[in-house]
Amino acid sequence: MCKGELHELLVALPKCEHHIHIEGALTPHLFFKLAARNSIDLASTAGHDEAYANEEKLQARYGSFTTLSDFIRYFSFGSSVLLTADDFEELGYTYFAKAHEQNVKHAEVFFDPQAHTSRGVTYDTVAQGLSRAKQRAEQDYDMSIAYIPCILRHHGLQSATRMFQEITDAGHFVQGNVAGLGMAGDELIHPPEYFKLVFDTARAAGVRCTAHVGQAGPATFVSSALEHLKTERVDHAWIAKTDNQLMQRLAETNTLVTLCPISNVTLGFIGSIAEAPIQEFLDRGVRFSINSDDPAYFGRYIQENYCAVQEAFNLSTSDWNTIALNAVEGSWCSDERKKVLKRQVTAATSRWQSARGA
Repeated sequence: MCKGELHELLVALPKCEHHIHIEGALTPHLFFKLAARNSIDLASTAGHDEAYANEEKLQARYGSFTTLSDFIRYFSFGSSVLLTADDFEELGYTYFAKAHEQNVKHAEVFFDPQAHTSRGVTYDTVAQGLSRAKQRAEQDYDMSIAYIPCILRHHGLQSATRMFQEITDAGHFVQGNVAGLGMAGDELIHPPEYFKLVFDTARAAGVRCTAHVGQAGPATFVSSALEHLKTERVDHAWIAKTDNQLMQRLAETNTLVTLCPISNVTLGFIGSIAEAPIQEFLDRGVRFSINSDDPAYFGRYIQENYCAVQEAFNLSTSDWNTIALNAVEGSWCSDERKKVLKRQVTAATSRWQSARGA
Protein backbone atom coordinates (compact mmCIF):
# COMPACT_ATOMS: atom_id res chain seq x y z
CA MET A 1 0.00 0.00 0.00
CA CYS A 2 1.39 3.39 -1.00
CA LYS A 3 2.26 5.84 1.76
CA GLY A 4 2.91 8.91 -0.37
CA GLU A 5 1.32 12.30 0.14
CA LEU A 6 -1.76 11.40 -1.94
CA HIS A 7 -2.51 8.17 -0.08
CA GLU A 8 -5.33 9.63 1.99
CA LEU A 9 -6.91 11.06 -1.15
CA LEU A 10 -6.77 7.66 -2.88
CA VAL A 11 -8.54 6.11 0.10
CA ALA A 12 -11.16 8.85 0.25
CA LEU A 13 -11.96 8.93 -3.47
CA PRO A 14 -15.34 7.43 -4.33
CA LYS A 15 -14.62 4.62 -6.76
CA CYS A 16 -16.37 2.97 -9.68
CA GLU A 17 -15.30 -0.59 -10.41
CA HIS A 18 -16.17 -1.89 -13.87
CA HIS A 19 -13.94 -4.94 -14.20
CA ILE A 20 -14.49 -7.43 -11.40
CA HIS A 21 -15.45 -11.06 -11.97
CA ILE A 22 -17.64 -12.24 -9.13
CA GLU A 23 -16.18 -15.73 -9.45
CA GLY A 24 -12.79 -14.05 -9.05
CA ALA A 25 -13.88 -12.77 -5.63
CA LEU A 26 -14.02 -16.31 -4.21
CA THR A 27 -11.45 -16.18 -1.42
CA PRO A 28 -9.76 -19.37 -0.18
CA HIS A 29 -11.68 -18.94 3.09
CA LEU A 30 -15.03 -18.85 1.31
CA PHE A 31 -13.96 -21.63 -1.06
CA PHE A 32 -13.35 -24.05 1.82
CA LYS A 33 -16.49 -22.90 3.61
CA LEU A 34 -18.69 -23.62 0.60
CA ALA A 35 -16.93 -26.91 -0.13
CA ALA A 36 -17.75 -28.07 3.40
CA ARG A 37 -21.32 -26.78 3.18
CA ASN A 38 -21.89 -28.68 -0.05
CA SER A 39 -20.06 -31.85 1.09
CA ILE A 40 -17.48 -31.63 -1.69
CA ASP A 41 -14.52 -33.99 -1.29
CA LEU A 42 -11.66 -31.75 -2.40
CA ALA A 43 -9.09 -34.51 -2.05
CA SER A 44 -10.63 -36.40 -4.96
CA THR A 45 -12.25 -33.64 -7.03
CA ALA A 46 -9.11 -31.49 -7.07
CA GLY A 47 -7.02 -34.30 -8.48
CA HIS A 48 -4.97 -34.56 -5.28
CA ASP A 49 -3.52 -31.08 -5.80
CA GLU A 50 -1.73 -30.26 -2.55
CA ALA A 51 -2.74 -26.60 -2.89
CA TYR A 52 -6.22 -27.62 -1.78
CA ALA A 53 -5.03 -29.05 1.52
CA ASN A 54 -5.95 -25.88 3.43
CA GLU A 55 -6.56 -22.15 3.07
CA GLU A 56 -2.95 -21.18 3.61
CA LYS A 57 -1.59 -23.46 0.89
CA LEU A 58 -4.26 -22.38 -1.55
CA GLN A 59 -3.56 -18.70 -0.91
CA ALA A 60 0.15 -19.33 -1.41
CA ARG A 61 -0.57 -21.09 -4.72
CA TYR A 62 -2.65 -18.14 -5.84
CA GLY A 63 0.43 -16.00 -5.34
CA SER A 64 2.49 -17.95 -7.85
CA PHE A 65 0.54 -18.06 -11.11
CA THR A 66 2.91 -18.34 -14.05
CA THR A 67 0.59 -18.04 -17.06
CA LEU A 68 -3.00 -17.20 -17.94
CA SER A 69 -3.79 -20.89 -18.44
CA ASP A 70 -2.33 -21.65 -15.00
CA PHE A 71 -4.63 -19.04 -13.48
CA ILE A 72 -7.69 -20.19 -15.47
CA ARG A 73 -7.24 -23.75 -14.21
CA TYR A 74 -7.57 -22.67 -10.58
CA PHE A 75 -10.21 -20.07 -11.37
CA SER A 76 -12.36 -22.66 -13.16
CA PHE A 77 -12.08 -25.23 -10.40
CA GLY A 78 -13.02 -22.61 -7.83
CA SER A 79 -16.51 -22.37 -9.32
CA SER A 80 -17.12 -26.05 -8.53
CA VAL A 81 -18.10 -25.19 -4.94
CA LEU A 82 -20.83 -22.79 -6.08
CA LEU A 83 -24.01 -24.87 -6.22
CA THR A 84 -26.94 -23.05 -4.62
CA ALA A 85 -28.48 -19.59 -4.73
CA ASP A 86 -27.26 -19.13 -1.16
CA ASP A 87 -23.68 -19.79 -2.34
CA PHE A 88 -23.91 -17.10 -5.02
CA GLU A 89 -25.53 -14.69 -2.61
CA GLU A 90 -22.74 -15.12 -0.09
CA LEU A 91 -20.10 -14.79 -2.80
CA GLY A 92 -21.63 -11.58 -4.08
CA TYR A 93 -22.26 -10.01 -0.70
CA THR A 94 -18.74 -10.85 0.50
CA TYR A 95 -17.28 -8.91 -2.42
CA PHE A 96 -19.64 -5.97 -1.93
CA ALA A 97 -18.69 -5.74 1.73
CA LYS A 98 -15.01 -5.57 0.79
CA ALA A 99 -15.71 -3.08 -1.99
CA HIS A 100 -17.61 -0.88 0.46
CA GLU A 101 -14.58 -0.89 2.79
CA GLN A 102 -12.55 0.52 -0.11
CA ASN A 103 -15.11 3.22 -0.93
CA VAL A 104 -16.57 1.66 -4.08
CA LYS A 105 -19.80 3.54 -4.76
CA HIS A 106 -20.71 1.91 -8.06
CA ALA A 107 -19.84 -1.63 -9.16
CA GLU A 108 -20.44 -3.32 -12.51
CA VAL A 109 -19.79 -6.98 -11.91
CA PHE A 110 -19.07 -9.70 -14.46
CA PHE A 111 -20.39 -13.20 -14.00
CA ASP A 112 -20.05 -16.34 -16.15
CA PRO A 113 -23.37 -18.19 -16.61
CA GLN A 114 -21.86 -20.85 -18.89
CA ALA A 115 -19.31 -21.81 -16.24
CA HIS A 116 -22.23 -22.84 -14.06
CA THR A 117 -24.90 -24.11 -16.46
CA SER A 118 -22.29 -26.37 -18.08
CA ARG A 119 -21.95 -28.23 -14.77
CA GLY A 120 -25.67 -28.48 -14.04
CA VAL A 121 -26.30 -25.30 -12.04
CA THR A 122 -29.24 -23.44 -13.57
CA TYR A 123 -29.04 -19.83 -14.69
CA ASP A 124 -31.99 -19.10 -12.40
CA THR A 125 -29.99 -20.34 -9.41
CA VAL A 126 -27.08 -18.05 -10.24
CA ALA A 127 -29.32 -15.07 -10.96
CA GLN A 128 -31.38 -15.49 -7.79
CA GLY A 129 -28.34 -15.57 -5.55
CA LEU A 130 -26.59 -12.63 -7.17
CA SER A 131 -29.80 -10.60 -7.19
CA ARG A 132 -30.24 -11.09 -3.46
CA ALA A 133 -26.63 -10.04 -2.83
CA LYS A 134 -27.19 -6.91 -4.92
CA GLN A 135 -30.37 -5.96 -3.07
CA ARG A 136 -28.73 -6.40 0.32
CA ALA A 137 -25.58 -4.48 -0.59
CA GLU A 138 -27.43 -1.58 -2.19
CA GLN A 139 -29.48 -1.22 0.98
CA ASP A 140 -26.61 -1.74 3.44
CA TYR A 141 -23.86 0.20 1.67
CA ASP A 142 -25.58 2.84 -0.47
CA MET A 143 -23.91 1.39 -3.55
CA SER A 144 -25.28 1.12 -7.07
CA ILE A 145 -24.63 -2.29 -8.61
CA ALA A 146 -25.07 -3.79 -12.06
CA TYR A 147 -24.27 -7.27 -13.36
CA ILE A 148 -22.81 -8.10 -16.76
CA PRO A 149 -22.99 -11.74 -17.97
CA CYS A 150 -19.95 -12.79 -19.97
CA ILE A 151 -19.69 -15.04 -22.99
CA LEU A 152 -16.88 -17.51 -22.37
CA ARG A 153 -14.89 -17.88 -25.58
CA HIS A 154 -13.94 -21.52 -25.10
CA HIS A 155 -17.61 -22.60 -25.01
CA GLY A 156 -18.06 -21.50 -28.62
CA LEU A 157 -20.72 -19.61 -30.58
CA GLN A 158 -23.69 -21.95 -30.11
CA SER A 159 -23.31 -21.96 -26.35
CA ALA A 160 -22.96 -18.18 -26.31
CA THR A 161 -26.14 -17.85 -28.37
CA ARG A 162 -28.05 -20.13 -25.99
CA MET A 163 -26.80 -18.17 -22.99
CA PHE A 164 -27.88 -14.85 -24.45
CA GLN A 165 -31.29 -16.26 -25.36
CA GLU A 166 -31.84 -17.68 -21.87
CA ILE A 167 -31.10 -14.31 -20.27
CA THR A 168 -33.35 -12.60 -22.83
CA ASP A 169 -36.18 -15.08 -22.21
CA ALA A 170 -35.88 -14.43 -18.48
CA GLY A 171 -36.44 -10.74 -19.19
CA HIS A 172 -33.29 -9.73 -17.37
CA PHE A 173 -32.01 -7.29 -19.97
CA VAL A 174 -35.37 -5.51 -20.17
CA GLN A 175 -35.97 -5.57 -16.42
CA GLY A 176 -32.50 -4.22 -15.68
CA ASN A 177 -31.34 -7.28 -13.74
CA VAL A 178 -28.26 -7.19 -15.95
CA ALA A 179 -26.74 -4.08 -17.53
CA GLY A 180 -25.16 -5.45 -20.67
CA LEU A 181 -23.28 -8.30 -22.33
CA GLY A 182 -19.57 -9.01 -21.96
CA MET A 183 -17.05 -11.54 -23.25
CA ALA A 184 -14.19 -13.11 -21.32
CA GLY A 185 -11.76 -16.03 -21.35
CA ASP A 186 -8.61 -16.66 -23.33
CA GLU A 187 -8.93 -14.28 -26.27
CA LEU A 188 -6.45 -16.28 -28.36
CA ILE A 189 -9.04 -19.07 -28.72
CA HIS A 190 -11.33 -17.00 -30.96
CA PRO A 191 -10.93 -13.51 -32.43
CA PRO A 192 -13.67 -11.02 -31.46
CA GLU A 193 -15.49 -11.20 -34.79
CA TYR A 194 -16.18 -14.92 -34.23
CA PHE A 195 -19.00 -13.85 -31.88
CA LYS A 196 -20.36 -11.07 -34.13
CA LEU A 197 -23.78 -12.73 -34.52
CA VAL A 198 -24.43 -12.70 -30.78
CA PHE A 199 -23.30 -9.12 -30.39
CA ASP A 200 -25.38 -8.01 -33.38
CA THR A 201 -28.42 -9.61 -31.78
CA ALA A 202 -27.65 -7.99 -28.45
CA ARG A 203 -27.24 -4.50 -29.91
CA ALA A 204 -30.44 -4.89 -31.95
CA ALA A 205 -32.21 -5.58 -28.66
CA GLY A 206 -30.75 -2.42 -27.12
CA VAL A 207 -28.23 -4.30 -24.95
CA ARG A 208 -24.94 -2.57 -24.15
CA CYS A 209 -21.80 -4.55 -25.03
CA THR A 210 -18.21 -4.86 -23.91
CA ALA A 211 -15.43 -7.40 -24.43
CA HIS A 212 -12.12 -8.54 -22.96
CA VAL A 213 -9.57 -7.73 -25.67
CA GLY A 214 -5.98 -6.60 -25.85
CA GLN A 215 -4.80 -8.47 -22.78
CA ALA A 216 -3.05 -11.41 -24.42
CA GLY A 217 -4.13 -10.51 -27.94
CA PRO A 218 -2.88 -7.78 -30.31
CA ALA A 219 -4.16 -4.24 -30.73
CA THR A 220 -6.07 -5.44 -33.81
CA PHE A 221 -8.35 -7.40 -31.47
CA VAL A 222 -9.28 -4.16 -29.71
CA SER A 223 -10.04 -2.57 -33.07
CA SER A 224 -12.05 -5.63 -34.09
CA ALA A 225 -14.19 -5.41 -30.96
CA LEU A 226 -14.97 -1.78 -31.78
CA GLU A 227 -15.53 -2.31 -35.49
CA HIS A 228 -17.19 -5.74 -35.71
CA LEU A 229 -18.85 -6.10 -32.30
CA LYS A 230 -19.40 -2.35 -31.90
CA THR A 231 -18.74 -2.51 -28.18
CA GLU A 232 -19.22 0.61 -26.07
CA ARG A 233 -16.34 -0.40 -23.85
CA VAL A 234 -13.20 -2.56 -23.97
CA ASP A 235 -11.79 -4.53 -21.04
CA HIS A 236 -8.04 -4.77 -20.35
CA ALA A 237 -6.96 -3.37 -23.76
CA TRP A 238 -3.64 -2.13 -22.38
CA ILE A 239 -2.05 -3.03 -25.72
CA ALA A 240 -3.93 -0.12 -27.32
CA LYS A 241 -1.02 2.11 -26.34
CA THR A 242 1.00 0.57 -29.18
CA ASP A 243 -1.41 1.70 -31.92
CA ASN A 244 -1.60 5.45 -32.55
CA GLN A 245 -4.78 5.31 -34.66
CA LEU A 246 -6.52 3.14 -32.09
CA MET A 247 -5.57 5.53 -29.31
CA GLN A 248 -7.04 8.39 -31.31
CA ARG A 249 -10.23 6.45 -31.89
CA LEU A 250 -10.63 5.58 -28.22
CA ALA A 251 -10.17 9.22 -27.26
CA GLU A 252 -12.50 10.63 -29.92
CA THR A 253 -15.30 8.18 -29.09
CA ASN A 254 -14.92 8.45 -25.29
CA THR A 255 -14.71 4.66 -25.13
CA LEU A 256 -14.00 3.48 -21.60
CA VAL A 257 -11.05 1.10 -21.14
CA THR A 258 -11.28 -0.95 -17.95
CA LEU A 259 -7.64 -1.36 -16.94
CA CYS A 260 -6.51 -4.00 -14.43
CA PRO A 261 -2.85 -3.14 -13.67
CA ILE A 262 -2.03 -5.67 -10.92
CA SER A 263 -3.79 -8.46 -12.80
CA ASN A 264 -1.78 -7.77 -15.95
CA VAL A 265 1.49 -7.85 -14.01
CA THR A 266 0.55 -10.95 -12.02
CA LEU A 267 -0.27 -12.91 -15.17
CA GLY A 268 2.84 -11.72 -16.99
CA PHE A 269 1.30 -9.55 -19.70
CA ILE A 270 3.31 -6.53 -18.58
CA GLY A 271 6.53 -6.56 -16.62
CA SER A 272 5.59 -3.91 -14.06
CA ILE A 273 2.85 -1.44 -13.19
CA ALA A 274 4.97 1.23 -14.87
CA GLU A 275 4.26 -0.51 -18.21
CA ALA A 276 0.51 -0.01 -17.83
CA PRO A 277 -0.71 2.75 -20.19
CA ILE A 278 -1.79 5.11 -17.41
CA GLN A 279 0.27 8.11 -18.50
CA GLU A 280 -0.27 7.49 -22.22
CA PHE A 281 -4.04 7.36 -21.71
CA LEU A 282 -4.05 10.52 -19.60
CA ASP A 283 -1.89 12.37 -22.12
CA ARG A 284 -4.02 11.29 -25.09
CA GLY A 285 -7.39 11.82 -23.40
CA VAL A 286 -8.36 8.13 -23.39
CA ARG A 287 -11.02 7.47 -20.76
CA PHE A 288 -10.21 4.59 -18.38
CA SER A 289 -10.99 3.14 -14.98
CA ILE A 290 -8.74 1.17 -12.64
CA ASN A 291 -10.02 -2.22 -11.48
CA SER A 292 -9.17 -5.40 -9.59
CA ASP A 293 -10.29 -8.12 -12.08
CA ASP A 294 -10.05 -11.26 -9.87
CA PRO A 295 -9.06 -9.85 -6.48
CA ALA A 296 -9.32 -13.02 -4.40
CA TYR A 297 -6.87 -14.78 -6.72
CA PHE A 298 -4.41 -11.91 -6.94
CA GLY A 299 -4.68 -10.87 -3.30
CA ARG A 300 -5.28 -7.23 -4.27
CA TYR A 301 -8.51 -5.25 -4.53
CA ILE A 302 -9.28 -1.89 -6.13
CA GLN A 303 -7.57 0.20 -3.43
CA GLU A 304 -4.33 -1.70 -3.88
CA ASN A 305 -4.54 -1.07 -7.63
CA TYR A 306 -5.01 2.66 -7.06
CA CYS A 307 -2.00 2.71 -4.76
CA ALA A 308 0.16 0.65 -7.13
CA VAL A 309 -0.60 3.09 -9.93
CA GLN A 310 0.31 6.05 -7.74
CA GLU A 311 3.60 4.44 -6.69
CA ALA A 312 4.50 3.84 -10.34
CA PHE A 313 3.39 7.16 -11.85
CA ASN A 314 3.34 9.75 -9.05
CA LEU A 315 0.14 11.28 -10.39
CA SER A 316 -1.25 14.65 -9.32
CA THR A 317 -4.48 15.47 -7.53
CA SER A 318 -5.82 16.73 -10.85
CA ASP A 319 -4.93 13.42 -12.54
CA TRP A 320 -6.84 11.43 -9.95
CA ASN A 321 -9.81 13.75 -10.14
CA THR A 322 -9.85 13.16 -13.90
CA ILE A 323 -9.57 9.38 -13.48
CA ALA A 324 -12.39 9.27 -10.92
CA LEU A 325 -14.73 11.50 -12.92
CA ASN A 326 -14.04 9.66 -16.17
CA ALA A 327 -14.86 6.39 -14.42
CA VAL A 328 -18.21 7.86 -13.43
CA GLU A 329 -18.87 9.11 -16.97
CA GLY A 330 -18.08 5.69 -18.41
CA SER A 331 -20.40 3.84 -16.04
CA TRP A 332 -23.58 2.10 -17.15
CA CYS A 333 -25.85 3.73 -14.62
CA SER A 334 -28.49 6.43 -14.88
CA ASP A 335 -27.63 10.06 -15.48
CA GLU A 336 -29.09 10.87 -12.07
CA ARG A 337 -26.78 8.38 -10.38
CA LYS A 338 -23.82 9.82 -12.29
CA LYS A 339 -24.64 13.27 -10.97
CA VAL A 340 -24.59 11.90 -7.41
CA LEU A 341 -21.28 10.09 -7.98
CA LYS A 342 -19.62 13.13 -9.57
CA ARG A 343 -20.67 15.29 -6.63
CA GLN A 344 -19.15 12.73 -4.28
CA VAL A 345 -15.85 12.74 -6.20
CA THR A 346 -15.68 16.54 -6.28
CA ALA A 347 -16.51 16.76 -2.57
CA ALA A 348 -13.83 14.22 -1.64
CA THR A 349 -11.17 16.05 -3.64
CA SER A 350 -12.19 19.41 -2.19
CA ARG A 351 -12.11 18.09 1.38
CA TRP A 352 -8.64 16.66 0.86
CA GLN A 353 -7.33 19.89 -0.65
CA SER A 354 -8.89 21.98 2.12
CA ALA A 355 -7.35 19.76 4.79
CA ARG A 356 -3.94 20.41 3.24
CA GLY A 357 -4.56 24.12 2.87
CA ALA A 358 -4.38 23.84 -0.91
